[in-house]
Amino acid sequence: MTTSTVPYALAVDDDVIIRMDARAILEEAGFRCMDAESGDDALEVLEQHASSVVVLFTDVEMPGSVNGFALARHVADRWPHIEIVVSSGNVQPLTGEMPAKAAFITKPFSAEVVHEELRRLLPDGKKPDPLKIAV
Repeated sequence: MTTSTVPYALAVDDDVIIRMDARAILEEAGFRCMDAESGDDALEVLEQHASSVVVLFTDVEMPGSVNGFALARHVADRWPHIEIVVSSGNVQPLTGEMPAKAAFITKPFSAEVVHEELRRLLPDGKKPDPLKIAV
């Protein structure tokens, strides 16, 4: 039996349409995807699957006790192997709100913008094959 070496990404957004779009973009980039509708739910997923997750792609404003900035900081501290992309159409990060290694993109985002940010952010060893192809 062969086990897959395709890395996982976790898409987090309370808007189901945006979450589905983010999943599709991440899958097109070569990731297998998990998703969550809040920061709290994302932490539950990560407690079980963090060792398999390479990328966290999260919204900022979500219901629950953990917004996207807090989620990004927690993930950077607890699971430093996970690369982080934060996205919002309403909020810009203030100094210190995001971990130094995290990237921020504004909504609405396109597949091209997300893929380019992932190419920049991920070291070669973490890039799925579609991201290794020159654009």
